[in-house]
Amino acid sequence: MRDEATTSGAESAHARATAALRDVPREPGVAKPDPILVADNVVRSFGGLTAVNVKHVEIQRGAITALIGPNGAGKTTFFNLLTGFDKPDEGQWTFNGDPVQGVPPHKVARRGMVRTFQLTKVLSRLSVIDNMRLGAVGQKGERFWRALVPSGWRRQENEITERADELLARFKLDAKREDFAGSLSGGQRKLLEMARALMVQPDMVMLDEPMAGVNPALTQSLLGHVKALREDGMTVLFVEHDMDMVRDISDWAIVMAQGEIIAEGAPEDVMADPRVIDAYLGAHHDGAPAPAATGAQGPGAPADDEPKAGPAGRE
Repeated sequence: MRDEATTSGAESAHARATAALRDVPREPGVAKPDPILVADNVVRSFGGLTAVNVKHVEIQRGAITALIGPNGAGKTTFFNLLTGFDKPDEGQWTFNGDPVQGVPPHKVARRGMVRTFQLTKVLSRLSVIDNMRLGAVGQKGERFWRALVPSGWRRQENEITERADELLARFKLDAKREDFAGSLSGGQRKLLEMARALMVQPDMVMLDEPMAGVNPALTQSLLGHVKALREDGMTVLFVEHDMDMVRDISDWAIVMAQGEIIAEGAPEDVMADPRVIDAYLGAHHDGAPAPAATGAQGPGAPADDEPKAGPAGRE
C-alpha cells in the first residue's frame, strides 16, 4: 500500500510540474510561472575566455530541470557561481525572491539551496553518521559557550541523529552507518552526499553529474532518489551528460553552449532542436542524428564533465 501511495505521489508531482510548464514557450531565457531561482546577466571570464555569459534564466519551482550541453559549455562554472563557490565578473540572481549573489556557500545552503559536486566531498576519515550530522544547520554546540552546557545541545543532537538515521535508511546506507566514509564505493558516496544535502531540509537541490562514476547497479536507485526529491516538494536542477537519464526524469531541459543558454524546453524538444544539434556536433554535421538518437550520451560528450587543467579550473 505504501509503495502504491509513493508511486501515486510521484506521478502527481510530475503531473503538476508538467502542467506548470506546458504553455511555456520553448525559447532561451523564457519566464516561468513560479520561478524559485532567477539569474540575470551572469558573466564569468578567465583571462580572455568567457566561461559563462547567461543573459537570463529562470528555474521553475517544484520541477526537475536538466542543465545539459557539450563538454566545456560552462555548466559547472555556472553552478559554482550560483552557489557562492566562485565570484562573477557581473550579474545578479535571486533565490526565493532574495538576492544571493555575494553570499558565501554555507549561507546559501542555510537559505535552502544546496548542491553536490562532480567529485564527491565526503569527509573520508569521519564515519558515515558523523558526515550526516555535520550537514545539519543551526547546531547549538557550534557556539563556544553553549557547547560548555551539554543540556543546551544534547537534545538537539539526538534530534539531528534521528533525522540522519532516517535519511540513511531511505538511501539504504544504514548498514554503513559506522563505517568510514572513505571506505564507501563511488556510488555510495554519491548517495551519502545527496542524503547529507537533505539534512539542511532544502527548497532546491543542485546535483552536478549525479551519475558520473556510478556503478550501473546503483543507477536506478539514484534515479529513484532524484524523482523522490520532486515528490517531496523540492526543486531539482542537475547537470548531466546521460541523455537517457535526462529524458527519464526531467520536466524541463536548459542547454548551454560556449557559456550561453541556447535552448530550453521539454527534453525531447531540445534534443531535436537544430541549435542543440549544432552545439553538440558542430554547424556542419551533415545530417548527423540528433542527441536523442545517439545513445545514452550526447554526441561527443565524455563520460563526465570534470574541470579541465589550468588556472581557470573551468569545466
